[in-house]
Amino acid sequence: MHLTFPAILVAARPHGETAVITRVLSEEYGLVAGYVAGGRGRVLRPVVIPGNRVAVELAAKSDSQLPFLRLELVESRGPWLGEPLAASAIAWVTTLTALVLPERNAYASLYSALGATLDAICHAPSARGWLRGLVGYESLLLRELGYGGAPPPAEADLDALLQMFARTAAPLERYLLVDRKGDGMALRAMLGERLEKLRA
Repeated sequence: MHLTFPAILVAARPHGETAVITRVLSEEYGLVAGYVAGGRGRVLRPVVIPGNRVAVELAAKSDSQLPFLRLELVESRGPWLGEPLAASAIAWVTTLTALVLPERNAYASLYSALGATLDAICHAPSARGWLRGLVGYESLLLRELGYGGAPPPAEADLDALLQMFARTAAPLERYLLVDRKGDGMALRAMLGERLEKLRA
């Protein structure tokens, strides 16, 4: 099996001395896990950052084998990782995506929405400009996986969006992260604390 496709990298964890196991979300193939040789090396380390857009070349001998991935950077989120609020938001939406989506199921709307949410986080003048997108992405995830979830109304102000963000924690924890809530909900709690400072 040999495939090439654009994707958003949503998770990366070290494997052995130099490799990385990554998860990427693509429009056509959904969530795909793969082995990236040399992923911890100087050349690839800036590529395997969650949130990055990448061009993927996948090679596998069978469907049951963890495929080998070659990644080429298309767009980096690295410049925003030094900003605590943006970095928390990027970490949360990518981690949530990697934890809850089943592998190899296409979710074209989620792929588009995740890309748009990440773009907003990185390019909006402030969190007030991207919070609606983040809340909308969480709601879309709940809907796509069969657990309801209403999008935020267009006229919602900052207080209303923060209240929606707070209310969405319960269904996310109960339905999507019931067996995997540790790291994911800790990231969300940190993001929530940072967002609350916007009220000041």
